[in-house]
Amino acid sequence: MAQIHSNPKRRRSRRSWAASIALIPMALTVVLAYVGTVLWSVRVSFSSAKTFARDDFVGFAQYERLFNTDRWIVSLHNVALFGVLFVSCCLVIGFLLAVFIDQRVRLEGVFRTIFLYPYAMSFVATGLIWQWMLNPQLGIQASVRLMGFESFTFDWIVTQDKVMYCIVLAAVWQASGLVMAILLAGLRGVDEELWKAARIEGVPRWRYYANIVLPQLAPSVGTAFVLLSVAVVKVYDAVVAMTQGGPGDASEVPAKFIMDHLFNRANIGLASAASTVMLLTVLALLAPWWYARSHAARNAGRAA
Repeated sequence: MAQIHSNPKRRRSRRSWAASIALIPMALTVVLAYVGTVLWSVRVSFSSAKTFARDDFVGFAQYERLFNTDRWIVSLHNVALFGVLFVSCCLVIGFLLAVFIDQRVRLEGVFRTIFLYPYAMSFVATGLIWQWMLNPQLGIQASVRLMGFESFTFDWIVTQDKVMYCIVLAAVWQASGLVMAILLAGLRGVDEELWKAARIEGVPRWRYYANIVLPQLAPSVGTAFVLLSVAVVKVYDAVVAMTQGGPGDASEVPAKFIMDHLFNRANIGLASAASTVMLLTVLALLAPWWYARSHAARNAGRAA
């Protein structure tokens, strides 16, 4: 009898060991290929490395040089502007699209596919499409002028003080569908009886969503916010495809600054310092979200 009972335990133990062994290659990849390279980059940022890595130590000299570089400061201003507009527009548009689909409209599946499809495209493809559309010689401006409106002007993509808005437009078009999908999943978890009760009380629909639905969507909104914020920090493909950082350095962003100094200007010390700054930015964005998640999990555990 004891032998019969021990067999299932042995099988479970063997499966557990097999699963652990199967995870070893992935764990080694994470430790060596990711954590190892991050630590190596941080170490290089404290050296005087140029074309090749060096084993010396120059303290924060690379960071001082970085923040005294006008191009880096411009890239920080640009990514801040991009981040505020991109995140806020994606959250608002994504929420409105989710509310629209949550009304059980006809052809719901078709609308979901249409709204989510841009996110399936690469940022390079998105950037090229919008670059063609916004090109004054080929896109919207040229098309409208062919219709007879000769004075129509829409040349933001070649205007220094407006080019970042073009990149925001392309990025919002691509990412709003992702926010819609996340928030729609949250909306489908809201009890429909709440709307019935609110309707009986005469609560307007906008107030129902603002005061009842949105607080319940806080975890979904938080997830969307973190994903969008990380996308802001690493924005690169769309900028390269649309403007190459121009005109001048008007659309320069930190990721492009890093790639240019790493591969084109052979200055891996400065590039490593810039990448370390961006890593710290990502960690600063993730830390509050992680703390909130862990705090909620602890409270749920205590309540149980």
